Parts: sequence; C-alpha cells; structure tokens
Amino acid sequence: MIVSNFLKEAITLTPTHKQAKPMLVVAIVALMSFLGVLTETSMNTTFPALMKAFHVSLSTVQWVTSGYLLAAALVMLTSAYMKRRFTNRQLFMSSAMLFIIGDLLCATAQSFPQLLAGRLIQAGCVGLCTPLMVNIILDVVPRAKLGLYIGIANVIVLIAPALGPTFGGAVTAFASWRMIFWLTLPLALLLLILGSGQIHQYSTQTRLAFDWVRFGLLGAALVALNLGLTTISSRHWLVVAALLIVCALCMAVFLRLSRTSTRFLFSLTVFKQPAFLFSFLPYLTLQFANVGINFLLPNYVQEVFGASALIGGLILLPGSVFNGLGQPVYGWMLDHFGGRLPLLLGDGLFTIGVLAMAALGPAMGVLGVTIAYLIFAIGRSMAFSNSVAYGLKALPKALQPDANALYNMGQQAVGGIGTTVLSLLMTAVHHPGWSHAQNIAAGSAWAFGLLVALGIVIFGLYWILLRRTGSTATGNE
Repeated sequence: MIVSNFLKEAITLTPTHKQAKPMLVVAIVALMSFLGVLTETSMNTTFPALMKAFHVSLSTVQWVTSGYLLAAALVMLTSAYMKRRFTNRQLFMSSAMLFIIGDLLCATAQSFPQLLAGRLIQAGCVGLCTPLMVNIILDVVPRAKLGLYIGIANVIVLIAPALGPTFGGAVTAFASWRMIFWLTLPLALLLLILGSGQIHQYSTQTRLAFDWVRFGLLGAALVALNLGLTTISSRHWLVVAALLIVCALCMAVFLRLSRTSTRFLFSLTVFKQPAFLFSFLPYLTLQFANVGINFLLPNYVQEVFGASALIGGLILLPGSVFNGLGQPVYGWMLDHFGGRLPLLLGDGLFTIGVLAMAALGPAMGVLGVTIAYLIFAIGRSMAFSNSVAYGLKALPKALQPDANALYNMGQQAVGGIGTTVLSLLMTAVHHPGWSHAQNIAAGSAWAFGLLVALGIVIFGLYWILLRRTGSTATGNE
C-alpha cells in the first residue's frame, strides 16, 4: 500500500520548470551514491589480500576505508555551496566522472599509493551525490511528504552496506579484489549516460566566493581528530594530545573567522535553530553507535563464542535488511503521525537492544546477539533517518541546504570515531586471571553500557526537540 501510494504520488509530482520525472532523477543519483557506498564497504573484506599484494601493514591498508570516509566528509562540507553555485547536472556529471576515474585507478593499481589515490578520488562521488539526492527531493517534494520520499531514496543507499561485505568477500574469493572495480565500472558508465539526459535544474544558481580558508581549517580539524583517536591504541599520548590540541585550535580559529567572513561555505545560523541542533546531535550519536557496533559484534561473537567469520557477518544480516527495506515505512510514520512516534519509539528499541547485550552478555549466545541486534537496528534506523527528515521539515527553506551539508558531513566524520572508541573499550580489560574471551566479554560490556547511556541522552535530546519545534514539523503540515 505504501509503495503503491508512493508511485501514484511520484507521477503527480512535477517541478516548477518543464522537466519531467524528478523522482527518476533521484533514483539515478541515489544509484550513483549506492555504487560509492558498495565499493567502500566491499573493501573492508579485502584487507588481507591488499596487505599481501602491496606488502603493507594493517594500519596502512585501513586508510583505504578511513581515508575514503574522511575525503567524502570534506566534500560533503561543500555541498551547501555547490547547491547554490552549480547545476544538478554539473554536480552529477562531476561525481560520476570521479567514480569512473577512481575505478580505473584502483582496478589497475600497481602500488598502494595508486590504490589509495583512486579511493580518495572516488570519495568525491559519495561526497557529491548523497547531498545532491536530498537537495533534489527538497526542491520537488512537498514538505508534508519528505519523510516518505527520503525513506524511499535511502533504501537504495542503505542496501549497499548490507551487500558490500558479501559482494567484496565473494569477488575476492572467486576472482580478485580488482574485479570489485571492473564490475562496477559499466554500471557507473550507464548512470553517467542516463543522468546526462534526465537530470535537470529546479532552482536558480548564485555566483558565490568559496571560503577556502575556513574549509581548510575544518579539514585540518577533522584530520587531526581522526589521527588523534586512531593513535590512542598505540599509547603515544604526547602525539594524541598534540593532535587533539591542533583540532581544537583549528576549530577555534574557524569559529572566529566565521563571524566576519564574506565568503561562503555554509551558514552557521542553522545551529541557532532548535529543529536542527536537537536533531543533528542525536543523528551523530546514532551514527557513532551504528558504525561502532557493526565493527564490534562480528568480532565479539568470534572472540567470545568461537564463531566463524561467516557467522560473524551473518548476525548483522537480519538487522541490515530491516535497516534498508524499512526506510519507506519509517518515513511514512513520520509524515502521518509526526515525530513523536518514530523518534521516541526508534530510540526506545535502540536502547532495549544494547541494554540486553550489556545485561546478558555471553549468556545470550549467537542467536540472542542476532535478535538483540535486530531490535537495535530497527530502532536505530527508524530514529536515524527521521532525525534528518524531521529537522528538514521544521527548517526554513533557505537553511535546508546548509543543514543537509552538515547532516551528511557529520555522519561520515563520526563513523570512524565510533569504531575507534568501541574497539578501544572492547580490548581495554586485561584481567590476569581471565581468559582472552572473558576479557573481551568484559570490555564489550563497557562498550554496550556506553551505548545504553547514549540511548538515554538521545531520548532527552528528542524530548527537547519535540517541545521546542511544536507543530512546525508535524505529519499534517
């Protein structure tokens, strides 16, 4: 029923200009972003093969993923400027070309620097396409239907993380890691051709001067923060402190310059809007938890229960399916019932799932962990996507591109932090009288406990959000 209603509504949606089929445009852009996320998550399973092929360490090869995420976050920072300065077709064509060039560099890589360069170039695809998809929806979809349409578009992008590890593992096992890039190349070329004919413009452009200084400061802050957190595991505390100080100084200078800058990056006035601030903070926290626990649980069941790597991946599958395919339903709930139901229910399920893991721990067994993760994933997905949709509904139209840029940049930047923090907690316990499995179980209990605390914090933030925004983002608008 929901999908049939969506199709009927999509036919009736027409832009202000004479271009047709705006939702086909959204699908093309979303599929391009899907390819970027698919290659990103596929690479996580190729680390042993890459280490052997290029004779590099694990700490070096992980930059294939962490460098990609960081580069994507930096490009997303510019999306508010890009939206105002360039056309939809220009942005899409650029992103498709970046993906194709990166694909070719990676597929033919003869050295690790060439592979890494290809991955950093490909990060521009996701960095441009993901915000572009939402910006097009904001241009052509009525505000009262934003939840459903953002949910439909997110299905395409969120299926990629579920398929990525399986796709990457299978391709690497039966062929070569290079085939990940050769197989996605024809699809990227097809989308480039389709997009060149279908993507049109739904808003006017303005010539703006880009603020390279503030962009550089934010980029330096993000790099220093990520390097500082990843250095914690090596116990080089002076280096960690120096990097975190650099991050703080860059942010301080950025904020000071933002008061007087006449060049454009994004508008900081969006932080004065309760609809943004109190949806943005839960959004970041939910992404922190999601990426962190997706790393923790496969390792947890292998280390504590002695499960195989295959089982470690399969325990995430049921939750990942609901994470992707449930998006239209969660968005429909927001449009028809307002924010209270999906936000508070989602956070409640999120908290119940991690509370079960924290309280029961090894007594749950593999099946119990799978069920708890399923509950967690349904709740996290329901709250996560609707945090953005609710916030965008309640914001003035002029500030929506700025908010969209920050939502997208934030979720990319905070993901690596979640992995770092939860992995540190997981391995933090070293009781001399315990086995390795017992120490991992105890450390993981601390990680689960942190997520329970975050679930309670998110509830408080949502409570403030719902009270401060009132009826400005209700489903009846």
